[in-house]
Amino acid sequence: MKSQEELTQAVLERSREVNGRRTLTCTQALGLAAELGVAPIQIGRICNQENIRLGSCQLGCFS
Repeated sequence: MKSQEELTQAVLERSREVNGRRTLTCTQALGLAAELGVAPIQIGRICNQENIRLGSCQLGCFS
């Protein structure tokens, strides 16, 4: 299992900066969760902590 720091680093690496703000699509977040073997909510929490905006969200998974 990945440490919290490793998960955070993976999210930061996968996100990108758009207009001065880090973003990650819902599809990317779900894919990253599957790739890392963690629940999508963990990715959502990291995004909240790191002020990463989730865009193009599907079904409100990361509300």
